[in-house]
Amino acid sequence: MNLRPSVTSVGAILDEAQRALGASDTWAGALTTIPGLCFALAGFGAPWVARRIGVSSAVALALAVLAVGLAVRVVDGPWVVLAGTLVASAGIALANVLIPVVVKTSFAARVGLMTGVYTAALQTGGALGSAVTPPLSEVTGGWRGGLGGWAGLAVLALVLWFAATRRGAVRGGAGAGGSGAAAQDPPRRSLLRNRLAWVVTGFFGTQACFAYIMMGWMPQVLIDAGVDRTSAGLMMGLVSLLGLPVSLLVPPLVAAHGGLGFWSVGLGVLGIGGLTGLTVAPAAAPLLWSVLIGLGMAVFSLAIVSITMRARTATDTASLSGMAQGIGYLLGALGPFLFGFLRDVTGDWTVPMTMVIGVVAAQLVFGWYAGKPRYV
Repeated sequence: MNLRPSVTSVGAILDEAQRALGASDTWAGALTTIPGLCFALAGFGAPWVARRIGVSSAVALALAVLAVGLAVRVVDGPWVVLAGTLVASAGIALANVLIPVVVKTSFAARVGLMTGVYTAALQTGGALGSAVTPPLSEVTGGWRGGLGGWAGLAVLALVLWFAATRRGAVRGGAGAGGSGAAAQDPPRRSLLRNRLAWVVTGFFGTQACFAYIMMGWMPQVLIDAGVDRTSAGLMMGLVSLLGLPVSLLVPPLVAAHGGLGFWSVGLGVLGIGGLTGLTVAPAAAPLLWSVLIGLGMAVFSLAIVSITMRARTATDTASLSGMAQGIGYLLGALGPFLFGFLRDVTGDWTVPMTMVIGVVAAQLVFGWYAGKPRYV
């Protein structure tokens, strides 16, 4: 639940913070780009950190770093906001890579179900970040309280994580600082020359680009189309919330019966439909466009499933997770910044929205090929 509010809460009050700080659209683009960029760079180091201190300690460290970053980013001016977001995103990056390893090693017989639970919790956090931040800002007297309040969720998660690890509910695998299963795993290997690993990485990267552009900019697109701020925040919350039923139902079906490519293409087509409507006639049916985009963004759960399904061992899962999320988020990080840049250059939403449609079209291709039953 902590892997999205840091990002979606910003989109809900972005223009308010921008005005209060006297910041430019380029700064806003950088603020929405930092999470994906940091997810990439810090994600590359996550397997190494886990091997050094153990997977449970690494996740605890991730939550602590996240809490500090969320608290720090609201205490000063625009550069401190960027720095705090960078720290918070580093914490998220560690957890991003390691949670699929936890699922693979601790719930090997229920990978589909637990991936669904994990991604459903993530989508819930994203929905809360968008929907709750505007009213929370009003209650606390401004955007700083609306953003900083999410540090409390990270602290709560850290307490729950300590309780779970003391009971021995979390196990690590090879390449993640664990024990037990680690002895049977082969040595860690590079996947940079593995074609399937690049397909999974492309799938993850294109869906990440789509998601982070929408989380960072969709509320502003709706506001410019005439939707009031609270409604725009609620619609962004709905976009995240719609991933819940998909996350709970589809990954277990895919793990048990296959069909990863079919579901990936189907959800992508819905996403393209919503993006097209938001581009051509944003004020005509904003609720419908939000529903379609939300269903399209639910492909995230399938991108995570593709990591666990295309690796046989915990070692390969950690390597594939680090590669897919490291390089994938690096690709995704370019999206929000380029989106803001195109908006600055053209003064219109048509060109940047057309770019997003192209990204989702590429996602369809990668998702189809990632669905073929093979292993890295």
